[in-house]
Amino acid sequence: MCGLVFNFVRRCDFSAEFGSSYQEGRKIFQLLREQEKIYTTAIQSVYIPGSRSLPTKQNKRMKKIYEEISVLLKGIINKREEAMKLGEASKHDLLGLLMESNLKEIREHGNDRNTGMSLEDVIEECKLFYLAGQETTSVLLVWAMVLLSQNQNWQARAREEVLQIFESNPPTYDTLSHLKVVTMVLLEVLRLYPAAVELLRTSRKKTQLGKFSLPAGVDVSIHIMLAHHDKELWGEDADEFKPERFSEGVAKATENQFAYFPFGAGPRICTRQNFAMLEAKLAFAHIILSKR
Repeated sequence: MCGLVFNFVRRCDFSAEFGSSYQEGRKIFQLLREQEKIYTTAIQSVYIPGSRSLPTKQNKRMKKIYEEISVLLKGIINKREEAMKLGEASKHDLLGLLMESNLKEIREHGNDRNTGMSLEDVIEECKLFYLAGQETTSVLLVWAMVLLSQNQNWQARAREEVLQIFESNPPTYDTLSHLKVVTMVLLEVLRLYPAAVELLRTSRKKTQLGKFSLPAGVDVSIHIMLAHHDKELWGEDADEFKPERFSEGVAKATENQFAYFPFGAGPRICTRQNFAMLEAKLAFAHIILSKR
């Protein structure tokens, strides 16, 4: 099940990001996954100043991966640039939007190439979109499957809703918005098991936070998991799986409007949250339909 979810999300991500076939981006995904594993191992090890500049096997592999990903992404970007020069319509994917916006910015400044995003900036944005969304959406879906297996009544309700809406028609953007029960389930899963455990922020100026006065330059850790499991905010059943909390939406799930923030909050809220929820609903529907 984990493999099915992971591969489905990976295909959705690459289509949304580059508008290309999954096979074209398969190598990029493999390299990014390897890079992620090496990075995870590195941050769990004792850090010795200067060690990441040494020509160790791990450091050399990281550099090689970076170079290979850059070459592959540059190839995709260059092909898109050539298509745009020939007057072909831009695809409505992340890469197309980035390149259109960048081209517009450059033209507004008299075709000054020093304005707008560089090629490296575009590449990094595409990698970030993948890394920040694919793994987290996969984890959300796996936890949803686990919790539904433990709560058969909600599993039955979710399956009945999916089959009723999509039995004769494939899922579309409009019909996915009709998945009320599935949405409640996903929101509750994000409450119990948010993709990110905490948010790290730095105060740019002196800030008064309730009874606390924070000087400028202070690092603040906002623990999502603790807030989502706080019984003062969610009641005595805060640790229980109860999707009905969200029957009237997020705003009415709790009296405190800042008690629920699986995608962060404020000006730095996750720009991918709507796509992530849409992707999760689509994957959920496909899993249900494939198990008929």
